[in-house]
Amino acid sequence: MLRSWQLYVLLLPGIIYLLIFKYWPMYGAQIAFRNYNPADGFTGSPWVGLQHFERFINSFQFRDLLVNTLTINTVGLLVAFPVPIILALIVNQLPSERFKKFIQTVLYSPSFISVVVVVGMIFLLFSPSSGIVNNVLTLSGAEPVFFMGDPEWFRPLYIGSDVWQNAGFSMIIYLAALTAIDPSLHEAAKMDGANKFRRIWHIDIPGILPVVTILFVLAIGNIFNLGFEKVYLMQTPLNLETSEIINTYVYKAGLQQAQFSYSAAIGLFNSVLNLILLVTFNYVAKKANQSSLW
Repeated sequence: MLRSWQLYVLLLPGIIYLLIFKYWPMYGAQIAFRNYNPADGFTGSPWVGLQHFERFINSFQFRDLLVNTLTINTVGLLVAFPVPIILALIVNQLPSERFKKFIQTVLYSPSFISVVVVVGMIFLLFSPSSGIVNNVLTLSGAEPVFFMGDPEWFRPLYIGSDVWQNAGFSMIIYLAALTAIDPSLHEAAKMDGANKFRRIWHIDIPGILPVVTILFVLAIGNIFNLGFEKVYLMQTPLNLETSEIINTYVYKAGLQQAQFSYSAAIGLFNSVLNLILLVTFNYVAKKANQSSLW
């Protein structure tokens, strides 16, 4: 450490950030086991054990919240996870470097758009009166659809817009992994008469498989952490049947209704589920002789 002290100085801001924003808040997680009163503080509030957890599990919202969160995230994972891999494999095969960079820029640029702007675009495009989509439906003889008010359309709109916004960013990661593959493998495969599809199947995919495994394990570990901002912004009183998830419920119970201990218990319950999934799938990946987090 003394010999490389400059590197540890560079590491210090990141360590301080983790301590302040990740580890210190764990002290406040104890309010999930108390009837928290700001006047009494963390340690002065009465201890109630698992009362808030039992209240949430026995509540009528529990099943709907769990189903909505799991459905959106699981379907989103199955649909969105392969898309950047496919895009990276296709872009990597483009012969022109100039055209390849142009395509990368086009696909990557939606990642820079704010979530608020994306949701605004969704409301404008799918508006029942002035939206482009409903105008096309009307011109084709179909009836306009109130997409943002129909619970059945919330999940397709959320997942579709999420793929459009984030696939380009993930694609860059896989392209970086593809560049690390030894070009001599492709040259040898060409000499043996392998076409592009065979080279992709036997060289590119195995080459990026460790990165795919790591990102998949991380995605599984966040399966209950559905993006709060976008879901909350896309919610309307008419689509709550499918749009109300654990994170939005925590916000409403904790900040709007001031049920601090109850919302903390739900958030802790959510985090524990994510931790269990992360450890389980990391163990499975390790047993399958694939790359793992530890």
